[in-house]
Amino acid sequence: MHLTDTISSARRWILKSLAAAAVAPLAEPAFAEGLPAQPTGSAVARATDKAYWAEVKRLYAVTPDIVNFENGYWGIMAEPVRREFIRQSDMINYQNTYYARLRAGADFEAVRAKVAEAVGALPEEIALTRGATEALQLLIGGYNRLKPGDGVLYADLDYDSMQYAMNALRARRGVDVVKFDVPEPATRQAVLDAYVRAIEANPKTRLLLLTHVSHRTGFVMPVAEIARMAKAKGIDTIVDAAHSWGQIDFKVSALEADFVGFNLHKWIGAPLGVGFLYIRKDRLAAIDRDMGDEDFAESDIRSRVHTGTVNFATVLTVPTAVALHQEIGAAAKQARLRYLRDYWVSRARGLKDIEILTPDEVGSYGAITSFRLAGRTSKADNEATVAKLRDGHKILTVRRAGVAKGQCIRVTPALFTDEADLDRLVEALAVITGTKTG
Repeated sequence: MHLTDTISSARRWILKSLAAAAVAPLAEPAFAEGLPAQPTGSAVARATDKAYWAEVKRLYAVTPDIVNFENGYWGIMAEPVRREFIRQSDMINYQNTYYARLRAGADFEAVRAKVAEAVGALPEEIALTRGATEALQLLIGGYNRLKPGDGVLYADLDYDSMQYAMNALRARRGVDVVKFDVPEPATRQAVLDAYVRAIEANPKTRLLLLTHVSHRTGFVMPVAEIARMAKAKGIDTIVDAAHSWGQIDFKVSALEADFVGFNLHKWIGAPLGVGFLYIRKDRLAAIDRDMGDEDFAESDIRSRVHTGTVNFATVLTVPTAVALHQEIGAAAKQARLRYLRDYWVSRARGLKDIEILTPDEVGSYGAITSFRLAGRTSKADNEATVAKLRDGHKILTVRRAGVAKGQCIRVTPALFTDEADLDRLVEALAVITGTKTG
């Protein structure tokens, strides 16, 4: 067979495969790998079942060049999700605007319904976005219940971009913007008390930004209690759940907040560039349409987001990521991630000069925990430690700023992390702190 014949034959095969994929409906995914049955027994037993979690780890193709403890940035796609993303990318590239004009609308609605069901919301209460940052900027910027002289409130542990959005309300809405510090070391009661003091000290507050899981320290805020307390004072709460859904087992109603921004590309493991906002159905009028959007009715939550053309394949892959999340189980993921966190923290607490910023208090942490070395609070100090871990021990972490008592280093394991990875981290910290020679 001549080369031209081979190329022609290959081309026909590719086109036939793409055509078949293009007309396939958006279906409930099935994972060929076939995870074993969920472990049984106590939460600890389920979280430490080596055989089961080894099978989960096999779903992820991860570089061997470094041990990655910077999984809070975004979540690596499991192989079934990655393959679905490639399949959908090929289909979109093949069908192009023919797909976009004729089928995308219905498929996107199916995705929205799937996400709503998983998070415990009505489909008309969520709108897809390109991530939690976009979702929260739309909620903060679009909140229209403020008048000049009102106050808005946020804390040092809130995400930088959300702090910027709150600060912008000073010029945009004519309000007073107040920032306060979360106590360190944090405890559930100390944090509740800090919010009580901040609200009482600022009686004109009408809007509160509240982060469910801090990207700086991993502290899990008692969101429902704070939101309930704020509501009693006539204060609306916007919750940043960028890091929580998929890391922590909960439904949106448990937050007791009317406005929430979520990611799907962190702990749910969808492709980069997708999230959603939640507005409780009877509160939609409190958020303006995005730049006067007229594509959807004012009564439609989708008018609160006007992104333009999105990555179709990213959105179409979301159901596969959600299905895998559900197959492993939110409670099982939470237990496993907390176990991995406890495994290294319990050992690191015995090392010289290690300060763990995230408490061991039940319910106050998930996978993420931050630490610093005693007295080393500057950017340079913490960058140096990050560099030692990375260059000397092949361990990736990240420096975090914005904590009142000084900068720190964030450690974030993932479902593909195992005990050997964590042992390597603790050994490296022992050498860096001088607890042992290396």
